Amino acid sequence: MTPEEVFLKLVHGVADRDFAALPPLYAEQTDVRHPMNPYGDHPLLTRDALREHFGGVGPRVAEVVRFQPDNIRVHHTTDPEVIVAEFEYAGTVVASGEPFRVPAIFVLRVRDGLIVESRDYIDHLAMIRARGQADALIAHLKEPAAASSAS
Repeated sequence: MTPEEVFLKLVHGVADRDFAALPPLYAEQTDVRHPMNPYGDHPLLTRDALREHFGGVGPRVAEVVRFQPDNIRVHHTTDPEVIVAEFEYAGTVVASGEPFRVPAIFVLRVRDGLIVESRDYIDHLAMIRARGQADALIAHLKEPAAASSAS
């Protein structure tokens, strides 16, 4: 598969909640990072780590929101392994029917049809709002400050 084909399988697989189909899109040894994640960037360096990641995230998201990739624009680079993909997850909050959009940019390196490196820049705050998790994020962000001021 080309890098663009792999990207499309990835974002449609996430949206369709086909989480078992996602880890095989990655090389056994990979480097996936989410540099803008407000909970911290926890690199996923193996296919097994990705299997665990998708297994934990999938069910929680599926119960709260539904979405599909939209406005996809794939930019090819001078390196045939690397693409930059701009898109949005356009969806609906299940409980309220409220629409939402989450902009994202993925920079993928795909070698022999497998993702060997990915930088996923997602508007995590938009997804956190859509999932009704703003209070949990605020509590998380206050924890380190509270712990350091208590010492």
